[in-house]
Amino acid sequence: MKIALINENSQAGKNEIIYNTLSKVASSHGHQVDNYGMKNAEDKSLTYVQNGLLASILLTSGAADFVVTGCGTGEGALLALNSFPNVLCGYVVEPSDAYLFTQINAGNAIAMPFAKGFGWGAELNLENVFEQLFKAPFGGGYPKERVIPEQRNKKILDGIKEKTYRPLIDILNDIDKDFLLETVDRPTFRDLFFKNAKDEALITYFKNLLK
Repeated sequence: MKIALINENSQAGKNEIIYNTLSKVASSHGHQVDNYGMKNAEDKSLTYVQNGLLASILLTSGAADFVVTGCGTGEGALLALNSFPNVLCGYVVEPSDAYLFTQINAGNAIAMPFAKGFGWGAELNLENVFEQLFKAPFGGGYPKERVIPEQRNKKILDGIKEKTYRPLIDILNDIDKDFLLETVDRPTFRDLFFKNAKDEALITYFKNLLK
């Protein structure tokens, strides 16, 4: 699994600790982490709304299979990610949230609070959250006897989302171009996206946009 980490501007200073902890846990389960920033306060600013757009681009294109993001409270990032197509984002504060989200909802992104409650021992909570997130295949059900109805409901939700969300390429053509360029016109995106993306239409779109 290819995991993308995206931090927004208010929490850029925590990118290193989040990335190092996530990479440690993910690699132990055979996954790879790509760090889309922000890597420090001097990096080009990303808002939590832009995180939502970026997550959708990465997941839709196949450049990432899963996104870890957040903001001060995690709520803004949650709302932003779920506003875009092909993203099913859960709100994760503690390890049990992570495990239950993957087993019951089998989503492809999480939003975490990186300011609220992020104090002494925060790196231990991060490590435990990420361990519970990736320790088992998604969609296994919890409790196990509920796996069939939970998987059925997930398929229903996926089908509904296909009908209620516009195709991402249409959104990219309509969205404010300054907002879009502020989101993707950065070295980390250029390097990682074109190396990993699989959707030819989106690859072509961004080659033309960023040339």
